[in-house]
Amino acid sequence: MSLTHLNARGEAHMVDVGDKATTQREAVASGRVHMRPETLALLAEGGLPKGDVLATARIAGIQAAKRTHELIPLCHALALTKVTVDFDLDEASSCVEVSATCRLAGRTGVEMEALTAVSVACLTLYDMCKAVDKAMIIGDIQLESKRGGKSGDYTRAESSEPLAGGREAAPIVTGECQEGCIEVTPRTGEPVIRVKCLAELRERLGIGELDMPLERLRSSDVAGLKAALAERDPRFALLAERRVLCAVNQVMSGEETQLTDGDEVAFFPPVTGG
Repeated sequence: MSLTHLNARGEAHMVDVGDKATTQREAVASGRVHMRPETLALLAEGGLPKGDVLATARIAGIQAAKRTHELIPLCHALALTKVTVDFDLDEASSCVEVSATCRLAGRTGVEMEALTAVSVACLTLYDMCKAVDKAMIIGDIQLESKRGGKSGDYTRAESSEPLAGGREAAPIVTGECQEGCIEVTPRTGEPVIRVKCLAELRERLGIGELDMPLERLRSSDVAGLKAALAERDPRFALLAERRVLCAVNQVMSGEETQLTDGDEVAFFPPVTGG
């Protein structure tokens, strides 16, 4: 799985979708706003100072979806054909469940529009209720499903075993894999290191992502991982080049950085401006 917003030189750029086929695309995202039970009761009764909270948050979410390209730098301006924002008051958890659905017939997906709609709707809920409850918590903003496009359909796994560090297993991704990448599947019980090759490295290796069993490493550090990768495929010998950078769990790292089950190791060339 590759980062399509990086070109071969590691520079950020807007993806050209002009040659993609026009297909029906849809995305559903969700989020939550946790609040005091008394605040939730006031919201349900329409007793908050600013008036109709849910109607205002719904309009804000729809407007945000339509203007996502103005907020996220590399997003395209899309002619959305449908945007819905819905709310569910969960008294048991003392929260408002927010969901957004975006749809269009186009050449690129609407995941960011759905996520933006949920995010802004949640922020608006906070703004509308903050006069009586400043301790509210916004969280669990996530993509629930997407449909259409070359990458295929996606549905968030309903249940998954926790990984080391409290992280969850990777979701199931179906559909055609991009050239040179390895499909992501749910984690098994075998200890592994998740390896990602970004930008120019992905182009040179023809591989974007893979799992390396921890037991194959001669030493449980980055140097041991590089050696194991080179043994697996001679093309990985280019990771020994001095210009290749490494990050473990998104933190810049060196050859002696220790690795454990579930770590994500990304290799990439120096990122330059342009």
